[in-house]
Amino acid sequence: MAGRGGGTGTSPPPGQGVWAERRRRQQPQPHHALPGPGPVAAPWRPRSAERPQRAARMESAPRLCPAGRPGCPRRWRWRRWALAAGLMGAAAALSLYVSLPEPAAARRAAASSRVRGDVNVLLWWEPFGRPRRMADCRRRYNITGCRLSADRSRYGEAHAVLFHHRDLALHGAEGLPRGPPPRPPRQLWVWMNFESPSHSPGLRGLAGLFNWTMTYRRDSDVFVPYGYLYAPPAPRPFVLPRKTRLVAWVISNWNEEHARVRYYRQLKEHLAIDVYGARGLALAEGGVVETVSAYKFYLAFENSQHTDYITEKLWRNAFAASAVPVVLGPRRANYERFIPADSFIHVDDFPSPRLLATYLKFLDKNKPNYRKYFAWRKKYEVHVTSFWDEHFCKVCEAVRTAGNQMKTVRNLAGWFES
Repeated sequence: MAGRGGGTGTSPPPGQGVWAERRRRQQPQPHHALPGPGPVAAPWRPRSAERPQRAARMESAPRLCPAGRPGCPRRWRWRRWALAAGLMGAAAALSLYVSLPEPAAARRAAASSRVRGDVNVLLWWEPFGRPRRMADCRRRYNITGCRLSADRSRYGEAHAVLFHHRDLALHGAEGLPRGPPPRPPRQLWVWMNFESPSHSPGLRGLAGLFNWTMTYRRDSDVFVPYGYLYAPPAPRPFVLPRKTRLVAWVISNWNEEHARVRYYRQLKEHLAIDVYGARGLALAEGGVVETVSAYKFYLAFENSQHTDYITEKLWRNAFAASAVPVVLGPRRANYERFIPADSFIHVDDFPSPRLLATYLKFLDKNKPNYRKYFAWRKKYEVHVTSFWDEHFCKVCEAVRTAGNQMKTVRNLAGWFES
């Protein structure tokens, strides 16, 4: 599974602080089930902010597809120039939401509905059948009054019960709670899944069973991405590690039918790529981050392409290792909901793998243009979500905020596969 590894958990989780609270108030409710606690929005920057910079940055890129040459698409001409210049300056990266103060009546209503006392969260199946020590939510994420347990004898007192989809698919619906005791009237059943729809079997039979969703999608009831950028109180100077190699790719699940493997086979005809994992080189002693930090670029290729499915391949393997990610996943606009436009290279920006390879070679020889992909580091740092502690604690926070609001997810498959 993508993302079983995690981060340190030392930085503030999404949903904490004034900035996240303001964004949460503005975010619309999920379209598939209303009402509910609502997701926490990712940092956002208006696309119009990058336009003034483009015209002034047209002279530093190689002439990979000169204007007027037959077969050179118009989209490629402007995209090529914009990419070589770094797309935009750090000053245009990631503006923050600003919201008006919440009406006093709405604040009083929300406070009166919140759960008082400890919030009891029961994990019905420990993910992939691997027992683990439950997290101290207060110490790690500053979330108080959270009692996590995998003891099914506490079912009757649980405010929320978490059901991990891969284990649900393994055990079937007969593995769900049947009582006694019967399901408490205000108990929330939370469907938890961090695989893509392509790797989530059995979705069709789950309509009307759950109250909330918890996934990597922004329109989930409990939104927990694989990672995110945050602005620290006092930004630390960024030092780019010494780069001695060009392109790396770490892959454990090799499938010739996957788009990422097909693209790799075309790209390697024009560019040297070091492959690590089951079919490649062994990782360095320090693991993925230690290995990739010596490379200028990392192929952050997802195993399938779906809305918001942006995994640790970007956040940990590339960003945490200070390598520029070359991404294959959802479309560019989807990535730009989470990260600055000048922080990554998308394969869709190029008409062919050959032209992508030419551009990477250009950046390899042009240090100023390469370093523009790290301009965002002046303001933001990377948080890699910790599996699974952060997810469990996040449910506690959501239950306390939502209080007595109840709903049912009527069409789980239709929403998740959209």
